[in-house]
Formats: sequence, C-alpha cells, structure tokens
Amino acid sequence: MKGFDIIVVGAGMVGAAQALALARQGWRVALVDARAPQLEWPEEGYDIRVSALTRASQNLFEELGAWQAMCAERVSPYREMVVWDAGGTGRVHFDSADVGEPDMGHIVENRVIVKGLHAQVARQPDITPFWPARPVRLQREDEGAALTLDDGTELTGRLIIGTDGGRSWVRQAAGIPVTGWDYDQTAVVTVVRPREHHRETAWQRFLPTGPLAFLPLTEGYCSIVWSTSPEQAERLLAMEEERFARELEAAFEATLGPIENVGPRAAFPLRFFETRRYADTRLALAGDAAHTIHPLAGQGVNLGLADVRSLARLLGEARRRRRDPGGETLLRRYERERRSENRPMLLAMDGFKELFSNDQPLLAWLRNTGLTLTDRLGPVKNLIVRRALGG
Repeated sequence: MKGFDIIVVGAGMVGAAQALALARQGWRVALVDARAPQLEWPEEGYDIRVSALTRASQNLFEELGAWQAMCAERVSPYREMVVWDAGGTGRVHFDSADVGEPDMGHIVENRVIVKGLHAQVARQPDITPFWPARPVRLQREDEGAALTLDDGTELTGRLIIGTDGGRSWVRQAAGIPVTGWDYDQTAVVTVVRPREHHRETAWQRFLPTGPLAFLPLTEGYCSIVWSTSPEQAERLLAMEEERFARELEAAFEATLGPIENVGPRAAFPLRFFETRRYADTRLALAGDAAHTIHPLAGQGVNLGLADVRSLARLLGEARRRRRDPGGETLLRRYERERRSENRPMLLAMDGFKELFSNDQPLLAWLRNTGLTLTDRLGPVKNLIVRRALGG
C-alpha cells in the first residue's frame, strides 16, 4: 500500500499537466497510466494527432515549465484564419494583427506536448509514476479513496482525478453516466505538404459532409483534419496516396496548390458528450473523461486544460487553508465552475456542426450571410479573435 494526497489516472496531456500543477503546490501525487509515455520518435515525419493551443493553454504550459521544451522540439504559430462555405460565397478572414497580437495560437503535435510535460514530470519529486499499470478496482469512502492496480499495488489518497480520456475507466468505475450522442461523422487525419506555403494560416472549408481543416506545421507541411461520413472516410483511407491527394485538392479547391506529399492516414469516429457529474465522492473528472467536443474549432484539449487550471486553483486554495483536497464543497465548486464554462462551448460547437452540415437552402443562406457580415464587421471579428486567444 502506497499513500498519496492525490491520485491522477491518465498521464496524457491533461493528466500530466494536472499532476504537475498539483505537485508544484506541494501535493504528493501518484500518476497512473496503462502505457509509458512516448518520448522518442524518428526525426522524419510528424505526429498525425495535433492540437490547436490557445494563448491560455500556452500560458499554463509556461507556468509549468514545459513550453520551452515544446518550442525546442517544434511548435507552429498560426497568425491568421480563413473560413469559407463550400455551399455558397460566405467567407471570413481573421488576423491576429488586427488586435495587436503576434499570433492566434499554435499548432503542436500531441507527442511534442506530452514529451514537454513529461520532461517536467521526471524532475518533480512529488510525482510518483506508475506505468504501465491498469487500475482494476476503485474504492471510495468519506475519509479517502483507494485504487488497486493490475499488479496488486494499492494506492491510497484523499482525491482521485480521472484524466483517462473519452472511454475513462475512472468514470465508468464510479458509475457516472454521460449525456451525448455519436455524430454520423469520422475525422480522417494525416499530414501533407502542398506546393504553396500555408502562410502560417489555419484554413477551414465547410463541406456538406463536414469541415476540412488545413493547419500549419513547420517547413510548409499541414496537418489535415477532414470530418466526413464514415463511408467516405473508409474510402479515403483505402485510396492510393496519389488519388487521395487529388481528392483532397478538389475538396480544398486547391487553395494551396497541388498536394505533393501525403503522410500516413488514420480515422477517428466523432462523438459529443458531457458527464452528468464532473465530481463525486473523493473523485473529479477532467478533460475528455468529462466531455468531448466536435473538432471543428479545435477546442477539445483547451477545455481540458481549462479544467486543469480550475481544479489546480481550487486545490491550491485548499492547501493554503489546510482544507481537505477531496472535500465535497471543493468538488462542487469545481463542477459548477467548469460546467458553466464548458457547456456553452460544447453546445455552440454542436450547433455549428449541425448548421454547416445542413444543405437546406434557408440554412445555407443564413450561414453564408453570417460569414459575409462577420467578415465586414471589424469589431465583431476582433471580439471573436480575442475570444479564440482564450485569455
């Protein structure tokens, strides 16, 4: 039996950030994951999974001492964003320069984020890693909680935080239900190099089957997130590289010229859900364990990192006041705070998905008119840019 203050289950981007934030406050943290983090990879190629980090997420990583390590690997700023509708003439262009900012955010490979965070985890004496290790039993009582791992190790703590993704074992073991639904869409992801440079711009075209995004990476490469029907996704995965490149060019109106290089492809079904409870007895959920969102605005990881900031702030206050880190009052405050922040974004992205995936003439007219008007109204565009920065 090993005793800790807090047990974090899931050592990905959200879990590693959560463990770091709490250990820096002086909490003794156990960090559990079924797999050891990937910290090495071949020099050539890119991770096909990337995140669009807001300024708020960047600030968190800077506070945790991880941002510099990420920059030493590679991060790609995007300074502009162009969005247009395949079903009309609506188009909007956002520019960070219009609000006096150097960029709107950064596109960073997920593995680079994980490596940067785990470089700090390895230096933190108050974090004890347990991997590869799978939890098999969860026990919670008024005084504390216990987690049994598959090798028989028993961890005890005053709070367990589930950051173990959309299929969270912690959430299921705690019996916390979710409200949500599967989208009839699958995201095809890959990395390509178009002939023309992306100009540090994030591009997104809304097709009837879903949005297609070209996100800027280093050396002129682009990360592709193509949300489409499951049937079309299956066809895209099965295509030869040359044919896939031509399909991608056509879907993107060859905005950046011919596609000259195509990397490995993968596909992920898309789903929307939010847990009925973000917290329970001696337990809290954060990141995809608590909510998932359509990737059309790239806000999934940013919402998870906002969960991290919120929970860390509340636990920091509890430590200063010598309060119970797993107390009911603290956990209810966390739940209220994050639900009130997350739900509007979750519902807005669900609404945008429905609006832009609908070919009804009236809705097509409304969205194209909305894009055109937004592009003409400078103050509205600037407000959207500042909101996208995330603070």
